[in-house]
Amino acid sequence: MIGSVRGRLLDKDPGGELLIEAGGVGYRVTVGAAALAGAGPVGDECFVYVHHHVREDSSDLYGFAELDERRCFEALLSAHGVGPALALAVLSHLPPDELRRAVAADDAAALELVPGIGAKTSKRMVLDLKSRLGAPEMAGGATAVGPGGDGAGSAVAEVRAALGQMGFGPAEIREAMAAVAVEAARDGAADTGALLRVALQELGPR
Repeated sequence: MIGSVRGRLLDKDPGGELLIEAGGVGYRVTVGAAALAGAGPVGDECFVYVHHHVREDSSDLYGFAELDERRCFEALLSAHGVGPALALAVLSHLPPDELRRAVAADDAAALELVPGIGAKTSKRMVLDLKSRLGAPEMAGGATAVGPGGDGAGSAVAEVRAALGQMGFGPAEIREAMAAVAVEAARDGAADTGALLRVALQELGPR
């Protein structure tokens, strides 16, 4: 099974696909928002961790900028009713640590912000993922337990809550959080204020 691909980036489709040439072979790799944003310009060297998804009628590659993101993707695939497209959508809205926080805090509402996930599905996913995703580690060794507990919530969670308090609806929050997830993946040190500005810029004058 293919675990990673390193080579020259031949094409970068804004729809979420990279074409990487390695050893004379062109690999079509479907990626999420973070990996797409992190890929350099066409012609540069590109590296992605890969999940090789094999079915009876297809063999597809899914790429990730970080190994932990691939692990979360594979955990999501083990949840009932979750396929590759939905797993990528989840990670485009909830980076790995934020996904772990949501699961640890039984925050099914966070998963409902992902297009295609309703209330019943989100609750089932939280239950399925409990044993498959470890809780995120916070500074000093504390384990995040969601808002109000040790390591109170990440900046991403605080931005999501702030948008709700400002009166934005679920569809608008989904749109904004996709951009926030990309920025959080690009700048791990981004604080709540910076990420909230990204969200509001994405939403524009509404």
